[in-house]
Amino acid sequence: MTSPRIIGLDQGTTSTRALVLEPGMPPRIVHAVRHQQSFPQPGWVEHDPLELLANLRACLDAAGEAEAIGLANQGESCLAWDKVTKQPLSPVIVWQDNRTAGMVAALTAAGALTETLARAGLPLDPYFSASKLAWLMTELPEVKTAHRAGRLCLGTTDAFFLHHLTDRFVTDVTTASRTSLMNLETGDWDPVLCDLFGVPMDCLPAIQDSAGDFGRVAQGPIRASLVDQQAALYGHGCRVPGDAKITFGTGAFALAVTGQTIVKRPERGLLPTAAWRLAGQTTYAVDGGVYDAGAAVEWARQLGLFADFDELSAFDAPPAIARGLAFVPALSGLACPYWDRSAGAVWIGMTGGTTRRDMVQAVLEGVALRAAEVIREIDRQLPIAGAIRIDGGVARSNYFSQFLADVLNRDVLRMDFDELTALGCATLACPRDITKPFVLRDSGRLFAPQTGEGSGWTSLFADAVSRSQGWRR
Repeated sequence: MTSPRIIGLDQGTTSTRALVLEPGMPPRIVHAVRHQQSFPQPGWVEHDPLELLANLRACLDAAGEAEAIGLANQGESCLAWDKVTKQPLSPVIVWQDNRTAGMVAALTAAGALTETLARAGLPLDPYFSASKLAWLMTELPEVKTAHRAGRLCLGTTDAFFLHHLTDRFVTDVTTASRTSLMNLETGDWDPVLCDLFGVPMDCLPAIQDSAGDFGRVAQGPIRASLVDQQAALYGHGCRVPGDAKITFGTGAFALAVTGQTIVKRPERGLLPTAAWRLAGQTTYAVDGGVYDAGAAVEWARQLGLFADFDELSAFDAPPAIARGLAFVPALSGLACPYWDRSAGAVWIGMTGGTTRRDMVQAVLEGVALRAAEVIREIDRQLPIAGAIRIDGGVARSNYFSQFLADVLNRDVLRMDFDELTALGCATLACPRDITKPFVLRDSGRLFAPQTGEGSGWTSLFADAVSRSQGWRR
C-alpha cells in the first residue's frame, strides 16, 4: 500500500531536485544533485541525457514510496533517442542553445514567421525546440539512420525520461506548446509546422493533459508532468486571470494566467502558452522571458566580483543605475520584448572609481530592470492582479527584491518557500484534499515601493539596452 506522500521532481537547467509532501510536515527537499553543463562551441549548450536520467532516479530513490509523483521539465530542451533501445542519439540541446540561429534566419527570410505566429503563437527563435529538432535531423547521421529504420524518437526531455521510467512515449500540452510544433488552439501536433521545420510528426510523443496517467515507477504513479515555469505558476497558487509570478532561475520567466483566452502580442514580445490542461480543459497563460538572470549573477561570481551570495543582500551605496552605471544582462541575447539574439551583455557608465561592488550591484539591478520590462508589457495587455509573486535564487536578495518593487512601483511578494516548481508539480499530481494545506497564496515577505525614481531608472536602462543591440553581427 502506498504512503500518503507526494513527490515533486524538478529537473532543471542546473540541477535535479526531489520534494516530498506528507501530512503534518512542511514541504522539504530530500535530495538535490547538480549536473554538468557543456559548451562545446560558442552559443552551444548541452547536457548529458543519461546523467540527467541517473539524477532523476537518484531523487526517486531518496524520496521513497509515494501516492503520486509530479515531474517538471526544462521546457524547450530536447534530444533524439532510439525507440527500441531507448539510448540517446544526441546530447540534450538546452533551451539557451543558439546553434540554429542561421536556420531560423533563413526561415524568417522565407516568410515562415506568419505560420508559427498563427499556429503555435510563437516567434521564430532558436529558443524553441522545433529548430533544434530539425538540426538533429539534418546534422547527425545516427539520427538519420534511426529515422530510416523506423526507430527514431524526437522530443523534449520529459518524453525521454518518461519513456525510460514508465515505458510511455508521451509529453504534456504545456511542454508541447513550447516546441513551436503544436497548434495552440487544438493542442495537437500541427502538420504544417512539422513540415515547415522538417520534423517528422510520427517521431514525436503523444500529447496528454498535464495531470493524468503518465505510468508508474517503483515509488508510485506519475500523475503530473509539465514545464517548470508552468509548474511554478501553479505552485504560487496562481489560478485566475491576472495572477502573475516571476521565477528567477538561470533565466527569469514571468507568467500570468489568461484563463480560456489566448493572448497573442508578438509585436511586444509576449508569448501565449498553455498553463496546464486538466480533464481536457486548457488554461492559458502569457509568458515573457529574460534569458540571463541567475546565469548573469553566477557569471559575475566566477569573474570574482563577489565570493558569497550572502554579499548580495544589501549594499551601502545608492543604486548603481542612479549613479549612472548600468548592466544589460544579454549574455545570451535579449528575449521579451526584443527577441534580439544579436544583443551583447554590456556595462556602461563605468569610471576610474567604479568598484567590483558597484559592478555586481549593477548586475542585480540589470536583471530586475529586464524583468520589469517584461512585467510592464504583460500588464499593458492583461492587468495584473495584486502583488507580483517572485521566487528563485536571485530573489533571495533583499536588495534585489526591494529594487524590483521600486522599479515596478508596485508591491512584490517574495514567497517564504521558494521550491515553487517542485511544489507546483507535486500539488498538481494528487487529489486536492491531500495537498490543500500546501497550496500557497500570500505566504511571504511583501516589498512595497519606497521611491518614486523608478521611471527615471527605467529610461536610463532603456538607453543602455539600445546600445547593446546588434552587437553580435
